[in-house]
Amino acid sequence: MFYIMDLEEYIRVEPELFGLETKDAIMKQLDKTYTNFFDKEIGAVLFVLEIESIGEGIIIPGDGAVYYNTSFQVLTFKPELQELVYGVVDEITNFGALVDLGIIKGMLHISQAMDDYVNFSKSNVLTGKNSKRALKKGDLVLARIVALSFKGDEPKIGLTMRQPGLGKLEWMQEDKRRASQAKAKVEKGEETERKGKKK
Repeated sequence: MFYIMDLEEYIRVEPELFGLETKDAIMKQLDKTYTNFFDKEIGAVLFVLEIESIGEGIIIPGDGAVYYNTSFQVLTFKPELQELVYGVVDEITNFGALVDLGIIKGMLHISQAMDDYVNFSKSNVLTGKNSKRALKKGDLVLARIVALSFKGDEPKIGLTMRQPGLGKLEWMQEDKRRASQAKAKVEKGEETERKGKKK
């Protein structure tokens, strides 16, 4: 889920940025500090939106930098259990697929790719045994986050597509079309039955 978060901390502005306006120097330092930043509490920082306030600068003896108590806003992505996420299949392996969620990647185990027995082919495609549905690199998917681990530098995200309404977007459109055709067929049958009773 995406969040706009208000943060406050002392920002260390390095001496090489002293020639800039204070706000510009702090923004450059924030961009440098928060690029590719992930924290369990706030999530993955996409970028700093704005600086809200800057306190007086503090110099610490022996350190050539200046520290400014700064309030600022960041846009973050923090994965949540049971959240629905759109993604692009980035890689197919013999144990499943890596799905690029835009900011971070999730793991879709082969057993969670579809509600079918799934085979891995040498051409890097996951194929359902009965449905003949195929999942390959570049496919757009809708999945649910079913596992989260925050050990290490990046979170580990486990995904599933074995629930109704999830899967490759083309499969979902195909299912919708079939359901619509089945509904039309039932309605046509009911109409024929009513006409038969009137005679």
